[in-house]
Amino acid sequence: MTEKRDAAPDAAAVPEKAEQMTIPEQSKKPSEAKAGETLLKVEGLVKHFPIKKGLLQRQVAAVQAVDGLTFDVRSGETLGVVGESGCGKSTMGRLITRLLEPTSGRVEFEGVDITHLGTARMRPLRRDVQMIFQDPYSSLNPRHTIGTIVGAPFKLQGVKPEGGLKKTVQEMLERVGLNPEHYNRYPHEFSGGQRQRIGIARALALKPKLVVADEPVSALDVSIQAQVVNLLDDLQDELGLTYVIIAHDLSVIRHVSDRIAVMYLGKMVELADRKDLYTKPMHPYTKALLSAVPVPDPKRRGTKSDRILLRGDVPSPIDPPTGCRFHTRCWKATEICAVKEPSFLTLEPSHQVACHHPENAPDQAPEDTKLLSVAREAIDVVTVTTAADEAEAEAEAAPEAEAAPAADTDEAPAPASDPAPDPAPAVKKAADPE
Repeated sequence: MTEKRDAAPDAAAVPEKAEQMTIPEQSKKPSEAKAGETLLKVEGLVKHFPIKKGLLQRQVAAVQAVDGLTFDVRSGETLGVVGESGCGKSTMGRLITRLLEPTSGRVEFEGVDITHLGTARMRPLRRDVQMIFQDPYSSLNPRHTIGTIVGAPFKLQGVKPEGGLKKTVQEMLERVGLNPEHYNRYPHEFSGGQRQRIGIARALALKPKLVVADEPVSALDVSIQAQVVNLLDDLQDELGLTYVIIAHDLSVIRHVSDRIAVMYLGKMVELADRKDLYTKPMHPYTKALLSAVPVPDPKRRGTKSDRILLRGDVPSPIDPPTGCRFHTRCWKATEICAVKEPSFLTLEPSHQVACHHPENAPDQAPEDTKLLSVAREAIDVVTVTTAADEAEAEAEAAPEAEAAPAADTDEAPAPASDPAPDPAPAVKKAADPE
């Protein structure tokens, strides 16, 4: 699929079309990353937003939105990124697409360092790296028609597609599930799901190699979410795309991802294959997240599950805790967690975690067993039961309640003519002021 994509715009392969097309130099090169090879590599990525005050606007602090991310994305895979609001997921997505300038670190795309490339040198790479934005209402210009919005990448890159721009845009609209007749309509005439499809069509117009989707379904209804997620899957198989999908919904991430990264307060705390992460999470934060996911499985009806409720608020990224950033809300936190930052280690094949006391893995600090005082009150464990469980418990308790007076031999049994007191009249009598 990649060879077909690269051969189409090659001027040498199609000399009669060369005069009609202006292709950036970067796009002429064949893709160096085959399926399974590293397409994107990130090392020590940092982004701090300065906080300035006073007449001279001196920097007094910084928001540590992203603080030392290291990971890679393989060609043809889908990497899911999850975490609480404010953990730096969206900032990370804008950094790897170079919509934001990193404070430090390194970003490589197909072996080329793009960390500090200028606007002119980044323009050819924009064709291969695209982004789907979170809000389908604010990411589309209300003054432009759908044809102008989806056709903008062709004009910005100087590409004149075969068959004309209008025909290509209409084919793209049809591919994402819209009517080609929508070409001349405006964004306000569409629903949220349709607008998100327009954003997907714009991102995929030039057939990029890497697509960063920043919560593409969070603003949509559940039924529309399923349609958009299935659309992304189909387009990945059809066009050979590589995805980095950012989301809050763990069930969505599980459905679409090959590997999943968990972020907390600007740090990546766990990175693993989808199956390993959901069956045996190693970081306590990941375990708490997974405990909150409802499992819509009829076979599990009647089974009890424990939900871990984290107490307290997420610390401020302006002044994050020392050591492990999760230790203020962790039930396993010890003294070493408060003073030493855990390394991001590979404890099992394709499973990395940053924790001194991981779950389902050997303890990285077995000598430190003294829990912090905050750890004893860090969580509430709530046992979630279904309506069937409650009905069964009441049925079991009823015979015991009836047998209890007969088993008591110290008191004489009540006369048969004296009926048992009715609780309902007692309540009414208590409510009567007379």
